[in-house]
Amino acid sequence: KDIQYIYSNYYNKLEIFRFDSNVGKFVGYTEYGVKQAEYRNNDPSIIASRRAQKETYCQHNIDIWYGNP
Repeated sequence: KDIQYIYSNYYNKLEIFRFDSNVGKFVGYTEYGVKQAEYRNNDPSIIASRRAQKETYCQHNIDIWYGNP
């Protein structure tokens, strides 16, 4: 049950930054996105919230999505 939670932010169809549960932090893909990722990575409450989303959203629903019929 290897699950990956990804939270991405886009602007004009371009990915600006994302949180990846496998990396455990935000990663920026543009100049602006790097600044936003750095800001979010320096706030422990934001990081904790995103890490909890994997448990809350993904782990909770895994049996519903991939359970045996």
